[in-house]
Amino acid sequence: MNRPFNSSAIVITGASRGIGRQIALRFSERTEHALLLLGRDQEALDNVRNECLQKGCDLAETVVCDLTNPAEIENLTVPDKFTGIGGLINNAGNFIIKTLQETTPQEFLNLWELNARGPFLITQKFLPFMKQQERGVIVNISSLSGLKGQSHSGAYSSSKHALLGFTRSLRLELMKTNIAVTAINLGQTMSTSWEGVDVDPNDLIDPVDVADLIITITQFSPRTVAEEINLRPQKGDRSPD
Repeated sequence: MNRPFNSSAIVITGASRGIGRQIALRFSERTEHALLLLGRDQEALDNVRNECLQKGCDLAETVVCDLTNPAEIENLTVPDKFTGIGGLINNAGNFIIKTLQETTPQEFLNLWELNARGPFLITQKFLPFMKQQERGVIVNISSLSGLKGQSHSGAYSSSKHALLGFTRSLRLELMKTNIAVTAINLGQTMSTSWEGVDVDPNDLIDPVDVADLIITITQFSPRTVAEEINLRPQKGDRSPD
């Protein structure tokens, strides 16, 4: 018998820091979901796992996986303790502030591999597990830069356009199944990407709000899906000094 969705496991990519860490902590505080935390830094993942257990999560495990490496995704093994994967939050991503003319081919490729190809491959990995459950939810953390071009970060914008196109197509593909697909298009959100940048954190989106929104999305009835949600700082975009 499939495990009820509200006690199934949630996979969170990029869970070792920033927005991903906050998502994991809020799920631990507010839900009964088991958590499978993915990232590239074992020590950082272990720290987040311990925080989740302290917050009340009954089961949290970590898997080191570089989402830019297709072989690592293919060889990823779900720990035996997990009896059902109900949710996937594609949060891992990277960002650079450079014009397209200044961006090197390798930098462009690196962004595409993590921001666009990574979610595609990890979704392929977990989709068969999710189809076996009573319900599934996939949330892709995209960007407002995926809705329009950016003169100062064109490579990033391009990769998020690709992620949003993937999300919209996946939604149509899974429309007749029990799996809901959502894109959250984030504006400037306080995360590790802003470390060292002269911007007041209070002028940026609070990552706790992002986490709480995702929890709300997972609590919808199977009759409802939020296809796309746009979030922006209350005071508007902030320019790095």
